[in-house]
Amino acid sequence: MHIVVGGIGHESNTFNPALTPLDSFRILRGKELLKEEPARTLLSMGIDVTPTVYNIPFASAVVEKHAYSYLKSELIREIEKAGEIDGICLTLHGAMIAEGIGCAETDLLKTIRETVGKDVLISASLDLHGNIPVEMADYVNILTAYRTAPHIDVIETRKKSARILIEAIRKNLKPQSVIIRPPVLLPGEYVVTDAEPAASIYCMLNEVDGTPGIMDSSLLVGMAWADVSHAGASVIAVVEKDKYVKEARKKACKVARAYWDNRMKFRLEVESGSPEECIEAAKASDKRPFFISDSGDNVTAGAAGDIPIMVEELISNNVDDAVVGGIIDRQAVNACREAGRGATVKLVIGGKLDKINGYPLEVKGKVLNLTENGAVIRVDGVDVILTANRAVFTSPENFMAYGIDVTKRKIIVVKLGYLFAELKKIAAQSMIALTPGFTNLSIEELEYRNIKRPMFPLDKDFEWHPKV
Repeated sequence: MHIVVGGIGHESNTFNPALTPLDSFRILRGKELLKEEPARTLLSMGIDVTPTVYNIPFASAVVEKHAYSYLKSELIREIEKAGEIDGICLTLHGAMIAEGIGCAETDLLKTIRETVGKDVLISASLDLHGNIPVEMADYVNILTAYRTAPHIDVIETRKKSARILIEAIRKNLKPQSVIIRPPVLLPGEYVVTDAEPAASIYCMLNEVDGTPGIMDSSLLVGMAWADVSHAGASVIAVVEKDKYVKEARKKACKVARAYWDNRMKFRLEVESGSPEECIEAAKASDKRPFFISDSGDNVTAGAAGDIPIMVEELISNNVDDAVVGGIIDRQAVNACREAGRGATVKLVIGGKLDKINGYPLEVKGKVLNLTENGAVIRVDGVDVILTANRAVFTSPENFMAYGIDVTKRKIIVVKLGYLFAELKKIAAQSMIALTPGFTNLSIEELEYRNIKRPMFPLDKDFEWHPKV
C-alpha cells in the first residue's frame, strides 16, 4: 500500500490588513516530514509512505497569493512524482485564506482531487477552529478535527486520520464526509471543551462514532476573526459508504441542534474585565503567578501582537513585579542591541503593525537581556519582552528563553485568549482583559461584510432548524 503525506495549513485573520509572506512559514520536506504524524503512524503499520511538503502554520494575516501558489505547486508536483498511490493523508488547518482565492484548503483539495482522480482516497486532519465550507466534502473523503480546546489531542487526531484512511483502503470502503453548519460563530475562548456546555456537546460525538456505518465525527467551532462567507461552526460525520449518509445527517443534525440550542450559554472560562480592572484584581490578589490575557491582540489567532496598551496600564498603575510577553517590534529590539545589556534606553514600542487599534508608546528602561529573537527591558516594575519576529508565549519555556521564570513572578501578561495547557497548569489565578485588536472578543464590534447572515451572535433574533 502506498500513501502520500503532506499538507498546507494556516489560520488566517482577515481583520489583520497585512499579508503573510512565504518566509513566515517553516516548511518541512522529505525525511523531515517522516518524523511527524501522520507519517510515523503509517510507517508503524508497514505502509509505504512518500513525503511531500508541509508548512508548520503560525496564525497571522491572509496568506500572500504568491506564498500559497508556491506551496500548492510544490505539493501538487510532489504528488504527481509519487506515481501510483492508494491514498493521501493530509495535515490541514481549515481556516486558511489566500489572497485573491478565498478558502485555500478547499482550492487545494479540489486541485489534488483533479490530479489523482476520483478513486484515490483522501484523508485530512483539521483544527477545531477551522471554517469548513460544505463543498470541501466534494473533494476529500475523510475529515477529522481536534476535539479539545486548548488543543491537547493534535497528535491523536493526526494518527486517527491515518488509521481511518488505512481501514477504508483495506476494507475497500468509499468514505464521504457529511457536513452540517449551524449559524453560530463564537470566539474560541467561549468554547473551552472541558467546560460546559461544550463538554457535554462534545461527548455527543462518542454516540455518533458508535453508530453503525459512521467512522468518525467532529464539531468545529470555526475561526471568528475571518470575514468570509463560510465562517462558522460545523459538524462533520464520516460514513463508510453512501447508504449511511441519511443516518449520518440525522446524527450530525442532532449535535448541530444541541450547539445551536446552547448558543446563549457559552461563557468565558475565567473572569474578564477592562485592562485596569484586571490589573487591580491582580494587584489585590495574594495568588501568584496571576496571568492576564491581552485577548484583543492574541497572536495565536492572527492579531498583530504589538499593541502596548497593557504595558501602558501596568506602568500607569505602578505595578511592581510584572512581565509582558511580548511586543513585536524589530526596531526596538535593534535599538536594545545597539545599546547593549545593562544600558538605559528610550524607546517607542509597538503601534507599528496594528495602527488601527494601537499606538506607539514611549518608554524609558534598562536592557535586562538580549536573545537571538529579542530583548527584555525593565520599565519601572514591568519587564517587557520585545521580539524581532512573531513569537508565542504559551509555555513557561517560552519565557525561560528570555531568562524569565514566570513561576516566581507576580503578574504575567500574555497575548493570548484562553491559557494554553502548560500555562494553565501553573497559573494560580487568571483573567481575560477585554482589549482592542484584530481578535476583539466582542465580535459584534467588528465590521463583517462577507459572512453569511443571519449568524449568531452578530444576529440574535432568528430561528434555525437543521435539515435532515
